[in-house]
Amino acid sequence: MGMAMYGLRPVVEMQFDAFSYPAFEQIVSHVAKMRNRTKGRVSLPMVIRIPCAGAIGGVEHHSDSSEAYWASTPGLTVVMPSNPADAYSMLREAIDSDDPVVFMEPKSRYWSKADLALPVQTAPMDRAQVVREGTDVTLIGYGPTVRTALDAAAAAEAEGLSIEVVDLRSLSPFDDETVGASLRKTSRAAVIHEAAQFGGYGAEVAARLTERNFFHLAAPILRITGYDIPYPSPKLEEHYLPTPDRVLEALASWEWDLA
Repeated sequence: MGMAMYGLRPVVEMQFDAFSYPAFEQIVSHVAKMRNRTKGRVSLPMVIRIPCAGAIGGVEHHSDSSEAYWASTPGLTVVMPSNPADAYSMLREAIDSDDPVVFMEPKSRYWSKADLALPVQTAPMDRAQVVREGTDVTLIGYGPTVRTALDAAAAAEAEGLSIEVVDLRSLSPFDDETVGASLRKTSRAAVIHEAAQFGGYGAEVAARLTERNFFHLAAPILRITGYDIPYPSPKLEEHYLPTPDRVLEALASWEWDLA
């Protein structure tokens, strides 16, 4: 905080999401509130990098999905890339920001590769992106679950179901315009995340979209998530994580008339 207040742009790496909890009080009580506390006179241009989520066979304290904690804190920008181009572009943009950014990095995507001509500049980090066009349902993912959504959409195509996939990219602020437009187009939506369902980030997405688009909905918005238990040991995580099959099973719970 002191470095940021005196003109530097520190980039802090927490190493693992569960390792960030000892700093929680400082981030929530001070980093997030400094601009408001000083009536805009003091900004904190800092980036807090938090490797997050699972699917790496990590032991306890190495696979949390803590995004809901940070996204529910006013004063913090919270973003999560899903691919190499966004990871580069959004991190550069986060460093340029004059406000604190919690930059969540899905650990399972550290092995993702792409041939890029640097510097790469993708869409602004506060904007969601439609990464697959569809007409029947909108699947909303972020970070590691974008790949899950895309795999589910590819599998559903063989069954005659056209799925649109939206990559949120920014958890706070939320891009109502892009996500709402997709929902109004398809009239159905589901949110996918690795964190537990109760009180998870998907609950806010479902409530927000329902409030703003109720008369466009043909069915309740679904959530496909981790279970309401502590993140399991490596031998059990494959049974915990949302998968394309679980996504398709959830979508099958709706009544469909694709004629």
